[in-house]
Amino acid sequence: MASAKDIVVKPITAQAATKLVKAIHYSGKVAANSQLHFGVFLDGKLEGAMQFGPSLDKRKTQALVEGTSWNGFLELNRMAFSDVLPRNSESRALGVAMRLIKKHYPHIEWIISFSDGTQCGDGTIYRASGFVLTGIKKNTSIWEAPDGSVSTDLSLRLSAKGGSSGASSMKPFREAGYKPKDGFQLRYVYFLNPEARQRLTAPILSFSKIDEMGAGMYKGQAREKQATTDDQSAGRRGSTDPHAPIPAGKKWKSE
Repeated sequence: MASAKDIVVKPITAQAATKLVKAIHYSGKVAANSQLHFGVFLDGKLEGAMQFGPSLDKRKTQALVEGTSWNGFLELNRMAFSDVLPRNSESRALGVAMRLIKKHYPHIEWIISFSDGTQCGDGTIYRASGFVLTGIKKNTSIWEAPDGSVSTDLSLRLSAKGGSSGASSMKPFREAGYKPKDGFQLRYVYFLNPEARQRLTAPILSFSKIDEMGAGMYKGQAREKQATTDDQSAGRRGSTDPHAPIPAGKKWKSE
């Protein structure tokens, strides 16, 4: 029987990552601004993908860690794994990706990611992979249309502007029957540079805060309150450049 040690993680093309994410991610969508893509292979077949890129609201996110350079952090925009992959593949794949990023893009100090507690889960994988929890808030950004389709508030406002910069009010959408989905958004950070942790401008929250706030969710279902660890040990690994795609012909060592 295959184990997580049997997976291979290595960079893949944006096209390959996009095809897989659209096929198996719960949202069916990709982040258009993703620039660095890792594939997760089992027996030579692509069964998972992780996509990294700059945050949409980059200036605001940058301020989360004081002294961070403009290209000193990345967001994990999408992570999608098929059911074929062995148990614990997610945490192993994240660990390998972080080591590769740190090795090849050493100026990247930290990675941010958000867990969607309105449609998916509260970040069990992140907690098992060395991320720290830095924010839990009631969802205001994921909106559901009367027909059941889901979009972000930013994409809706931009669509009302015809794709131009700036943002319209959400009032017309409310009047049309759109509403924020019930649930929470959770913010996690992984420190590739351990020193950057000392510059974090937000408090690190105990994982038990998730249950205290009723924010627990697993595979799209509200999770019953359960014991969660308070152990937020330091992040263990490495870093990447949001503006520098992998140079053509660059050799990477997969793991």
